Amino acid sequence: MFTTTSRHILRGAAPRCARSYSSGPAAQAAEVKKLGVVGAGQMGLGIALVAAQKAGVPVTLVDNSQASLDKGLKFADKLLEKDVSKQKITKDESLATRARLAPTTKMEDLGDVDFVIEAVPEIPDLKNSIFSNLAQACPPHAILSTNTSSISVTRIAAATNSAEAASRVISTHFMNPVPVQKGVEIITALQTSPATIVTALAFCERMGKIPSRSADSPGFLANRILMPYINEAIICLETGVGGKEDIDSIMKNGTNVPMGPLQLADFIGIDTCMAIMEVLHRETGDSKYRPAVLLRKMVDAGWLGKKSGKGFYDY
Repeated sequence: MFTTTSRHILRGAAPRCARSYSSGPAAQAAEVKKLGVVGAGQMGLGIALVAAQKAGVPVTLVDNSQASLDKGLKFADKLLEKDVSKQKITKDESLATRARLAPTTKMEDLGDVDFVIEAVPEIPDLKNSIFSNLAQACPPHAILSTNTSSISVTRIAAATNSAEAASRVISTHFMNPVPVQKGVEIITALQTSPATIVTALAFCERMGKIPSRSADSPGFLANRILMPYINEAIICLETGVGGKEDIDSIMKNGTNVPMGPLQLADFIGIDTCMAIMEVLHRETGDSKYRPAVLLRKMVDAGWLGKKSGKGFYDY
């Protein structure tokens, strides 16, 4: 006997995303009236901007560097001006969005948020330290989310040093660039409560995103699939199977992806690709995740892609 979902799939239609996520009848999504974002880099700024614009919530943007805050908000102004010029939003909507972004260098300013998203580099000790602090700085009801792309969410939850706080930890892994990409991975820690899951799902949908669930496994879904693809393209380059333009061209024109793997690596960041491959290799012990030799050499050379001006291509 087929279930309702089975019949729906057999008719050729995909079930609605929200119906796939059952966390128990008692779980209710909590209202998010204010968001906190830790980290004013490209990812953190993108998350803060989309939340302010799409979800319409005030956002406290935290970074320990005032220069990073100033740079991030300048970039937000640029993106908003671009949307106004393309008539995607009005000038008043742009000003209202910008007014919802409140920068600060103080973690204690997160004392009134309902949901906080950490978006700092993929350094386990750094993330663990931040979550230990978030458990103290945020209200006892606040959802504590990480944007990690590869680090165990269960370990991050344990860093709160509180079983109650750990139950409010989850990963909302947004895709880059956040204002453009619709997808977001929802990864639950072993400790994550059902209410935390449904609240995270609801808030991501409120931001205009399409969530997908993943187990807390090395690389999760997106990077478990994407990074070996990029790594293999780098191996093809270093072993002379093809030139960089040919590698990118065949994937764009042969598989209809919008960007070839080497150009994509430049946009993600060569160092980020390296870090994720190292996590996959270390956590699984599988040799198929061994980082390409050329990938490691490029990191050593400081050729980190678009952000450094040089990667597989020059910028």
